[in-house]
Amino acid sequence: MLILLRHAMPAYEEFVPPNEWPLSEAGHAAARALELPPNPYLAASDEPKAWQTLEPFGPVVRDARFGEVRRENEPWDGPYHELRRAYVDGSDHVGWEARAAVVARFDEAVAEHSVLASGRPLVVASHGMAMTVWLTARTGLPSPGAFWESLRFPDVLAVGLAARTVVPLRRDLE
Repeated sequence: MLILLRHAMPAYEEFVPPNEWPLSEAGHAAARALELPPNPYLAASDEPKAWQTLEPFGPVVRDARFGEVRRENEPWDGPYHELRRAYVDGSDHVGWEARAAVVARFDEAVAEHSVLASGRPLVVASHGMAMTVWLTARTGLPSPGAFWESLRFPDVLAVGLAARTVVPLRRDLE
């Protein structure tokens, strides 16, 4: 069983890089309220907001391959939402990680941690764009941009790779 989580709400600041943002107080509360399967194997991006989302449930293996899409030149006060939506929908942006590279590193990490989970549910905390790009490649999301926009902080998804399914498990927390 593969469960993907989009991290809970971070405490964001303009002059702190997004990959360093910790969870906000509301994010910590939302993370504690999550319901996960018993005895999970917990893996997360090495970004604080991701591993802190899983921390209430036990030791978390941190893996940079579950990190968010690497990007340069993203404006703090500009059209970042539109740029992100266009990216997950298939538009290339100069200085942004190629979608094929995101898929390849995410694939590697899922394969490795699936083995390490030894039959336990694999729960992975990651980030909206990286998850969307990977799920589009592996399950054929019909509308990646709309899927990405629908993700909450946090969001929990059951992924069936063989069946190519993505089923929301908990979408009422923000």
